[in-house]
This record gives sequence, structure tokens and C-alpha cells, in this order.
Amino acid sequence: MGGAVVDDGPTGVKAPDGGWGWAVLFGCFVITGFSYAFPKAVSVFFKELIHEFGIGYSDTAWISSILLAMLYGTGPLCSVCVNRFGCRPVMLVGGLFASLGMVAASFCRSIIQVYLTTGVITGLGLALNFQPSLIMLNRYFNKRRPMANGLAAAGSPVFLCALSPLGQLLQDHYGWRGGFLILGGLLLNCCVCAALMRPLVAPKSSGEPEPRRPSQRLLDLSVFKDRGFLIYAVAASIMVLGLFVPPVFVVSYAKDLGVPDTKAAFLLTILGFIDIFARPTAGFITGLKKVRPYSVYLFSFAMFFNGFTDLTGSTASDYDGLVVFCIFFGISYGMVGALQFEVLMAIVGTHKFSSAIGLVLLLEAVAVLIGPPSGGKLLDATHVYKCVFLLAGAEVLTSSFVLLLGNFFCMGKRSEAARPEATASAAEELHKPPMDVRVDSQEVEHFLKAEPEKNGEVVHTPETSV
Repeated sequence: MGGAVVDDGPTGVKAPDGGWGWAVLFGCFVITGFSYAFPKAVSVFFKELIHEFGIGYSDTAWISSILLAMLYGTGPLCSVCVNRFGCRPVMLVGGLFASLGMVAASFCRSIIQVYLTTGVITGLGLALNFQPSLIMLNRYFNKRRPMANGLAAAGSPVFLCALSPLGQLLQDHYGWRGGFLILGGLLLNCCVCAALMRPLVAPKSSGEPEPRRPSQRLLDLSVFKDRGFLIYAVAASIMVLGLFVPPVFVVSYAKDLGVPDTKAAFLLTILGFIDIFARPTAGFITGLKKVRPYSVYLFSFAMFFNGFTDLTGSTASDYDGLVVFCIFFGISYGMVGALQFEVLMAIVGTHKFSSAIGLVLLLEAVAVLIGPPSGGKLLDATHVYKCVFLLAGAEVLTSSFVLLLGNFFCMGKRSEAARPEATASAAEELHKPPMDVRVDSQEVEHFLKAEPEKNGEVVHTPETSV
């Protein structure tokens, strides 16, 4: 991938953990909200699209699936662009693409055109905003990073609470075409957030040359040698198969039970409202000194909780049951959202994070393309929403066991094996004779004069003996 200099931040600059970082955090909050809430919010328009184009549930589910696939699958492309051009220019272009895709979708005459505009173009634009914003957040925060990740991740439920009812309102007043057009205008706010991503600049000290950044590859594939990264990537890919399925189908599930459209759309608002508090809370808890070393196990528990919620939610038979499901799903989904990138940062470190996140998102893209459409196919074949929720829950539960067992047996043994080696090397270093010790003659002379007497006796020095 060449030896171009990456945009890895200036050498020797400490993360400020505040200051302008709060503005960066706000921009990341908005970008995360658009990136994750948008694929779920457009599900409000699915009923109208089914009537407009005469298609099935699985066909409309491809819109959310392609959006998420572009968000994940273009990860390596985003990594290369960020490392070559920097975060801010990439995000500005991404904001324009996201808006252009939704505006063009309002003029579409077939579902294929909607796939290309809303799915591909808007999805690419959101991807070019999402990944660089996380990279900038990682550079501005270190000690407060779990808290910052939790607050930024809260953008997803906040925007879900707003975009879902807004989408229903726009559909009622302007139709799905007018709704897409207005949403395209809202996505231009991504460009405003891009302007907040000010690069960190090393302070210039007089008389000292400016520190030189090392030349590195645009995409670092050495992360695949890290056993912890491989376990995380496999578990996350399995998790994504079922993670996004319930939010995509819960509104249609309620409408199928005879719930009015506005009331059905309110389910996503409930889910998002609970998620708003779950993400920052999970971030604060993970940031505690006694909890942070066990963040991987906490992430595994979050996935288990989410999968178990899907299994129990499959038994819902009325609106009240779906409300209870959305409450517990919001808690578990918020925990997963707050921890997923914090755990990845903890595994690979800041230096390799820009490449690692791109590669992880690429691996997850395949699962995203399979997840919601497979749920739609299953729904078309069975017409039973219970089967869809059972499948999603089983997939997320499997991912939690993969991460838990992989971390316990593989990564745990590796750390235990490294511990004796580290102790031995420390002991060797302790008993190692000092090398290249230089003694100043003036210091020796001062030391000899410093203590003329010891225990009441005159100490004979070379000078007193003369």
C-alpha cells in the first residue's frame, strides 16, 4: 500500500482530554447519530415503498442493509483516505455525498435506483464521516476515552428518537419523496461537524527542530497478527448478523399487530430514549479504574444480554409486550454501542486504530448484507415475526460466547505466559551491573570533603594526609 506518510497525528502530542476535544466530541456525537440512526429511521418509509413499487419486506430491508454495508464495508477505503488526506477533508466530502444521495433518492422511479442513491451514495457519505470522527475522538481523549466513547455513542439513540417520529411526520405531510428530500438537507450538517475536527498541532519550542513523523503504510495489515484482534473481529462479525435486525422490523411488527402507524413508530423512540442513558452510563462504568481492565468481559456480557433480550422479545403478542422488549433492548443495545470501539482501541492501541477499525468494519460488512435481508426472507416465508427475533437472538448469543471463550482461553493464556517473562527480565535488569557510569572528579572531591568526621573520628582524606 505504499510508504506515504499517514495522518497519525503529530509526534509527542499528549491527548488534551478536554479543551477543543469537547467540540470534537460534539461533532462525533452528531455524526454517530446520523450514521447509526439513519438506517433504522428509514424503516418508517418501508410500508410506503412496498405500496409504491409492489415489493416485499425483504426488498425494502435491503435499503437498511446496503446503508450499513457501505458504512462498514468501505472501512479500508476510509482508512486510506484519512491517512492520505486527513480527517477534516474526508468528512467534508462525505457530508456532501450523504446529502446528495437522499436528494437524488426523492426522484427515483424504481427500487434499484433507491438502492443506488439511499444505499450506496448516502451510505458512502456516512462512512466517510463516521470513521474519521472516531479517529479524531481517539486522538483528543485518553484517560477519559471510555466516557467520551459513551457520550459520542449516545448520538445514535438521541437521533433515533428524533428521526423516527420526524420521518413519520414528513411521510404524512409530504410523502416519502418529500421526506427523503428534507432528510437530505439535514445531512448537510455533517459538513458543519467536519469543520470542528481541528487537527492536533505539536507546540513549537524555540531552538529545537520540529519532531519528524515516521513514514508508515496507508493500511497496516499487521493487526491480523494480533490474536486479540482476530478474536474480536470474528465475534463482532457474528454479532452484526443479528444486532440490527430487531430495530429494522419492530415497527413493521407493531403495524402487523394492528397498531396505528404513529404509535408503532413511537417504539423506536422508546428504544432510543432508553439507549440515550444506557450508553453514557456504560461508558462511565467502563472508565472506572477497577472495571477498565475487564472491558472485554463487560462487552461479552452486553452481547449476551442483547441476544437474550431478542429471544424473550420473540414472545411479544401485543403493543405492551413490544414496549417492554424495546426497553430492555435499548439497555443492552446501548451497552454494546458504548463498548464496541472502546474494546477495539484497548486491544490494538491508538497507533493502529485507524487501520484496525477499517478492517473490522470491512469484515462486518458481509454480515450486515446478510442479516436484515435474511430476516426479511424468513418473514416472507413464514409470516411469523417470532422466527426473525429468534434467529437474531441466537446469532448475537453465539458472538458473546466466541468473545468470552476466545478471550479466556487464548488471550488470557498469552498474558499469563508473558507475565513470567516480564518478571524474569525485570529481575535481570535489577541485578545487572551498571554500564557506562561516568564519575565527575569534582563530585568525588566534594564528597570527600563533605564528611570530615565519622563517629567522632577524623576521617583521613587524601588532602588531610598530605
